[in-house]
Amino acid sequence: MSETENTPAPPPLEIIAVSLRRERERAGLTLTELAKRAGIAKSTLSQLESGTGNPSVETLWALGVALGVPFSRLVDPPTPQVRVIRSGQVPMVRSEQSPYAAALLSSCPSGARRDLYVLELEPGGRRQADAHIPGTVEHVVVTAGRLSAGPADSPVDLSVGDYVSFSGDVPHCYEALEPGTTAVLVMEHV
Repeated sequence: MSETENTPAPPPLEIIAVSLRRERERAGLTLTELAKRAGIAKSTLSQLESGTGNPSVETLWALGVALGVPFSRLVDPPTPQVRVIRSGQVPMVRSEQSPYAAALLSSCPSGARRDLYVLELEPGGRRQADAHIPGTVEHVVVTAGRLSAGPADSPVDLSVGDYVSFSGDVPHCYEALEPGTTAVLVMEHV
């Protein structure tokens, strides 16, 4: 299982094709309905989703508006960014007045919403999670045992105290590697 890997980005037309299909399906729209909302021909949209079209900036902007997503979501490679912090890698800030120490793992961006969960996992099966709403980021800290978590195609093995963050708006997974595994999950929705 790998951590982050440097792989070349797919060609721009492939990125656009995958992004358009993904966002149209998330919105629950047919080709006909999206084409109508964007003011483009259905055949043009079909070609773009098959990776054979030649989109203009204006066409992509119209599609982004019709889908309610930023232009960048249609042209950026949909590669999840994974960040791992191993136990002991972040400096602890200690109190002078009590036995208290804190380490900042992730600050909350303005306008974000976060949900906090405690996870209990046992070996014997991988939890496959579908993609959540666009912009979701999951933050996990292992509190007991060992855990494999992250994007479905590249989960990361974690031990007690390790932290990982990854895009929750792509398929992802969780799997206990030891009995009695527990973790804290913060789900961030932008």
